[in-house]
Order: sequence, then structure tokens, then C-alpha cells
Amino acid sequence: MTLVAIILATLAAGIGSVWLAALLMRLGMGGRDDSAVGPQHLLSLAAGALLATAFMHLLPEAFESSAGAHDLFATLLVGVVFFFLLDKAELWHHGHEHSHPVPAPHAHGHDHGHDHDHDHGHSHGHAHAPRGGGWSVLTGDSVHCFGDGILIASAFLADMRLGVIAAVSVLAHEVPHHMGDLVVLRQSSPNRRMAFIKVSLAGAVTALGGVVGYYLVGQLQDFLPYFLVVASSSFVYVALADLIPQLQKRLSARDTAVQIAWLVAGMAVVTMVSGVAHAH
Repeated sequence: MTLVAIILATLAAGIGSVWLAALLMRLGMGGRDDSAVGPQHLLSLAAGALLATAFMHLLPEAFESSAGAHDLFATLLVGVVFFFLLDKAELWHHGHEHSHPVPAPHAHGHDHGHDHDHDHGHSHGHAHAPRGGGWSVLTGDSVHCFGDGILIASAFLADMRLGVIAAVSVLAHEVPHHMGDLVVLRQSSPNRRMAFIKVSLAGAVTALGGVVGYYLVGQLQDFLPYFLVVASSSFVYVALADLIPQLQKRLSARDTAVQIAWLVAGMAVVTMVSGVAHAH
């Protein structure tokens, strides 16, 4: 009975949060250039959400454990390097070597060429920047979801009511950064359905974590902080290496203020939800 409850709760939290994120984006955040909330706004929101998820939720939880700070920082460093290499491997896989000689707009963000790339869809420079973040996001998200599954299983094994609260908390705090995941993957590919399926599959890993946690919760507790740090490294890398560089272009004072406001909004939503979850 407890195992069935864990499976249902982890599926609801893992996949349900993806579906809720997609629904919110469809209702008011379609990401079209002619909508009130455009692609640049969503990129800012996603960057803020991913950074806040790492720095305000995952890393503090990891460092509150008995694991040594030196080991956790070493894991964070290895994780960032790993996702950098994964980024490189993905770029090679997609045959984008021909676009490497023109990094200047991506790096400095104030040339008209960069604006040209953004104005002409996903086939050239615009796709090049976030494409490398696709697998990094999915890998980090899967690790994070696996850890969430273990947390939910641990809560259910302690008390059924606590397990339900944990599942609802996970669902709530996953929504903002799943919106970020969908933004990254939709930028990588024009196929929105495939982006939705990929993020849903990553969310389904929560159930795998729940089942594994049910059987091995005692042994896995020591590794949970490292799962959290690895997931953090992916979100930090994607936000700083893939999303924020796309925002680094010359804008008017008003557009810059709006961009910063959306970045802060992404951070605020995750921080607020994480605070509520910790309070419970």
C-alpha cells in the first residue's frame, strides 16, 4: 500500500509539475514574439528560476546535511565541467562546427548581428546557443527528479500525511524551473511537442527515485546531498552558459528594466515556494 502511494505521488509530482508548467505557458506565456510575454521575457524568467532553484533550494539543502563542504564543492566543480563537456559533445553531435567562428555576438551581446540571429528564428545563431543546454537540462533535471523521488519516499515511510505534503511541495517548487526547462528545449528545437515529452520523461524519473528510495532509503540517504549538488551544477551551468548570454545585448533602459524584472521574478517565485515547502 505504501509503495503504491509512493508511485502515485511521485508520478503526480514529477509529471504533474511538467503538465502544470506547460499549461501555464500555454495560457499566458506562449513565448511568441507578438504576445505580451515574449521569448526574451521567458529566457529571463527561466534563468532566474534555474539559478534560484540551485542556490536557494538545492545547494542549501545539500549543505545542511552531514556531507563535508569540501566534497560538495568538489562535486559542484566536477558537475559544471561535466555539463560543459556534455555541451561540447552535443554541439559536435549536431554538426555545428561551422558556426564556431562567429562567437563575438554571443560573447559581447551588443552587435547588430546578434539581434539579426534572434529576429530570424531558430535555424542559425539563436538555436546554437541554447541547443547545447538541452541535454544538460534534461540530465540535471533527471538527477534532481530522482532525488525528489527519494525525498518523497522517505517522507511516506515516516508518515503518510507527511508524504502527501512532500509530494505537493515538490510539485509546487518544480513548476517554475520546469517552465525554464521547456523554454530551453523549445529554443533548441521548433518541435514543442517533443520538448514537452522530453521534460515529462525527465519528470517521470521522480517515480524511479521513489521506488528505489522505498527499497534503499537507508543506504541512499548518504548520497542524497551529492544528487542535489549535481542537479545544481546543471542548472547553474545552463543559466550562465546558455540563457544569460542570450540576454546580453544592447537594449533600451525600459527593456533592460523589464528583463531584470523577469529575472528577479523567476528567482522570487522559486525562493517563495521553496520557503513555503521548508516551512511545512
